[in-house]
Amino acid sequence: MADREAAYRQRRYEMVGQLRRYGIVSPRVLEAFRHVERHRFFAPADRAFAYEDAAFPIGFGQTISQPYTVAYMTSLLDERCPPSGNILEIGTGSGYQAAILDSMGYCVYTVERVPGLFSRAAGVFRELGLDIAQRLGDGSLGWEEHAPYDGIIVTAAAPEPPPSLLDQLADNGVLVIPVGGSEGQRMTVFTRNGDRFEQEIFLAFSFVPLIGKEGWREE
Repeated sequence: MADREAAYRQRRYEMVGQLRRYGIVSPRVLEAFRHVERHRFFAPADRAFAYEDAAFPIGFGQTISQPYTVAYMTSLLDERCPPSGNILEIGTGSGYQAAILDSMGYCVYTVERVPGLFSRAAGVFRELGLDIAQRLGDGSLGWEEHAPYDGIIVTAAAPEPPPSLLDQLADNGVLVIPVGGSEGQRMTVFTRNGDRFEQEIFLAFSFVPLIGKEGWREE
């Protein structure tokens, strides 16, 4: 067991080195990736794949994003948010992104629409002793009870930014979301300035669709 955990730790440090080579420079982000044990968010039979730089299926038609994608989105959020702000994550999935944000000192709220993934992530959070608030429901509508948020991060693609998520941002708050259709999306950041929203467009990615009232319809 000790040898296995040492091997995971070595691979985690190698992953962080690769993130640096890809251009991730934030010390806060890199330290979170060094600290959070990514293999704990994989099924035991799949843990050999946990530190590969690739997305991996987690069931229910969903994936855990590749480490670089998680680090890139986290960096966009972190450089625009106060270091201990309230963050809403849409699409809990495996729970890894929420754990990264929690490790960085954010107060994290996360919404998942798939009951199986919701329950699985809740179990991992309990095992790791993480204080992350979860909700089962339509993530495209956000979580109004705890708004406003300093940042919202969406781990699924939307055809346009959901109005409910924009409404739940604090002033100067940011929404990080891949925007586009099935052919691909561009990572986009919306920053609230009163009733106006400034838009910044970044790299191209490919995400699963955000299913919900203000996202894509479920087929």
